Amino acid sequence: MEKKINCWEFKKCGREESGAQIREFGVCEAATDKRLDGLHDGVNAGRTCWVVSRTLCGGKVQGTYAQKIPNCLECDFYNDVKKGEGKDFLSLPVLFQKLRAGA
Repeated sequence: MEKKINCWEFKKCGREESGAQIREFGVCEAATDKRLDGLHDGVNAGRTCWVVSRTLCGGKVQGTYAQKIPNCLECDFYNDVKKGEGKDFLSLPVLFQKLRAGA
């Protein structure tokens, strides 16, 4: 079985803990938000980054979920995870429920 990679590995953004871009952009919420750890076999929110605020996209830090989700739905990483997970892909309502439960 091939190892599933997290968004920071796929995108090579450098915002994971000890990443090359943390001085400029800070550590990404997807790399540190433990509420979604393990979902889609990711570390923290590394394979569910589209529901986490303040991720890096297009060279700039994104805002809230509502502001960023249209871009996320077109993202190559999002679509790669969705395709790879198939019927096990967690819907947005399920992910938000897990976020609230873990808060």
